[in-house]
Amino acid sequence: MTESHIIKAFDRDLAELDEKIVKMGKLAEKTLDGALRALRKRDPELAGAIILRDREIDQLDMEIEDRAISLIALRQPMANDLRSVIAALKIASDLERIGDLAKNIARRVITLADSKPPKPLKKGLKRMGKQVIGQLHDILEAYRTRDAQKALEVRERDEDIDEAYNALFRELLTYMMEDPRTIGLCTHLLFGARNLERIGDHITNIAENIVYLATGERLEQARPKSDATAGMMPPPAVEDTPDGGNGE
Repeated sequence: MTESHIIKAFDRDLAELDEKIVKMGKLAEKTLDGALRALRKRDPELAGAIILRDREIDQLDMEIEDRAISLIALRQPMANDLRSVIAALKIASDLERIGDLAKNIARRVITLADSKPPKPLKKGLKRMGKQVIGQLHDILEAYRTRDAQKALEVRERDEDIDEAYNALFRELLTYMMEDPRTIGLCTHLLFGARNLERIGDHITNIAENIVYLATGERLEQARPKSDATAGMMPPPAVEDTPDGGNGE
């Protein structure tokens, strides 16, 4: 095989890897949106479908990992090509975690199906969910276009998600202190909000990897962070711990 044919074959391999990342990103966005809709409507049937959909994300993650390892072993990429493969691996890992966290939100819906959260709490969670969905959509577009500036802008907006989480955290604590009967309900909502905040962190990871992919430079400055609840959250339940992509 001539060198030009090898280069063309490698380009096709990289394009295929890129397509899988884009597909995985769209599926993660769809899964998160579905989990939030299920939470708003307290729809356990929709939540169950979202939980099952996470398996598709896990499958894509495994396919991307296998493909990336094969490319490194067989093609021995260098410079920009190597960055593309490494970035794909890292971004796929973050997308897989986002799928896990969306699944955790859906699991909460099944528990909350017969509950009726107060309107202010529903509004706060809905507003935070919209912020996170917007962040995820924008970062996937930044990856598709290799737009480092857009990725940086998304990274800076993570602070907005932290502030929304802090506000909701304080509101939930107030409800629990004023009426102990709401403790169970508010705890589930608190973990749902925490999952959204963690999704924001994974989006920030993706943003940093896009900047590295597009420019070859790693960000040295500390990422913006305004989570005032560190150390105040109870340990996560087992279901709120990412399962590495192989859990049910």
